[in-house]
Amino acid sequence: MTDFKDRERAEEAKFAMDEDTAFRVAARRNRLLGHWAAEKMNLTPEETDAYAKAVVQADFEEAGDEDVIRKLLGDLTAAGVEIDEAGVRAALEEKAIEAKRQFMSES
Repeated sequence: MTDFKDRERAEEAKFAMDEDTAFRVAARRNRLLGHWAAEKMNLTPEETDAYAKAVVQADFEEAGDEDVIRKLLGDLTAAGVEIDEAGVRAALEEKAIEAKRQFMSES
């Protein structure tokens, strides 16, 4: 019975660690996306930092990536940047890969 409890605790700890890692990678991806979009909108360095934080915050509105995509697409379009949803999704995928690489290189 002790072996089962130990195994159960180990599985719970692994799940918690995996969830934490996924959260950190998503937040890093969103920050990278914020910097990418800010560059396209020609924001100042101070505005870029604030915008990147706003993109990270936008991800807490609903589950999934749709809230981030909506924010980026709306902001980029409002700033006169020629981009469509497919372009934003491609950037999201690219930044997700970059965020994973950065996270893995730190570990």
